[in-house]
Amino acid sequence: MAVRIGIISDTHGILRPEVLEILGTCSVIFHAGDFDREEILDRLRPLGSVYAVRGNNDGSWARCLRTTLSFTLEGVRFHMVHDRRDASSDLGNADVVIFGHSHRYEETFRYGRLWLNPGSCGRSRFGLPLTMAVMTVENGSWEIEKRTIAC
Repeated sequence: MAVRIGIISDTHGILRPEVLEILGTCSVIFHAGDFDREEILDRLRPLGSVYAVRGNNDGSWARCLRTTLSFTLEGVRFHMVHDRRDASSDLGNADVVIFGHSHRYEETFRYGRLWLNPGSCGRSRFGLPLTMAVMTVENGSWEIEKRTIAC
């Protein structure tokens, strides 16, 4: 069965209505850190299964979140971290590395795996557009759709 995943990062205290609408079509949400406020995580939980890591701007409330997370979903092996520089040098058999921090959307293949940064869908910073990703996974394969969010 195909699973639709909403992938976001760097919300920095903002969950825009358009982002919530897109996430409402997903059964799983990945957040690659920098929530800034626990309320953002609380608003995501009722929407589906949430996989999340702590970002550099997440305060003491986020101590319960790990800085790295590895898991498998529909045969796809994921590794998630906030800052790509903090990704382990030994990613094992990870197929996809999810990260954030730079606010810049990135979708590249390196070292035999996909490296995906959904960008930021919170505050517009550094002159970059607001973005997120939607990934559909099924039987070990995936498709990615970049979504640009209106400011």
